Amino acid sequence: MKKVFNLGFILMLSFTLMSSMCSSDDDDNPNNNSQQIAQIEDNVQTGTWRVSNFIDSGENETSDFSGYDFTFNMDGSLVASNGTNTFTGTWSISDDSNSNDDSNSNDYDIHFNIFFPVPDSNDFEDLNDDWDIVSATSTRIELIDISGGNGGTDMLTFERN
Repeated sequence: MKKVFNLGFILMLSFTLMSSMCSSDDDDNPNNNSQQIAQIEDNVQTGTWRVSNFIDSGENETSDFSGYDFTFNMDGSLVASNGTNTFTGTWSISDDSNSNDDSNSNDYDIHFNIFFPVPDSNDFEDLNDDWDIVSATSTRIELIDISGGNGGTDMLTFERN
């Protein structure tokens, strides 16, 4: 029993120390990403969110989502509503630390996946992507996507209402 407790204590201490450091060698520890993913999931499922910034290949398109509240539900559904129009899609967070995709110069290991089943002409289609998480707090999530095709950079920021 004492060995189990000591091992548990050592593991908890290790995770605490690793989560307080930011370096590229953190990539070898999938448990670190698991903790971060769980924390982000808990944060995003609380309250409603709004798009405070959306840059699509250099064009500011934040106003396309003005007035919409986004709800990230525990069942993986994502609801965007402005009181008149409602769009329902899906969301998830995934660990990409084992990916062989080294095409972008930044080393993002956690993806924030968004999908709305809408036509290409709908503004919400622009949000469909496996976004890289730049930063995430309890009130703000900053995402980025660097296109493999044209090299354009998209940036999306959600803030809690």
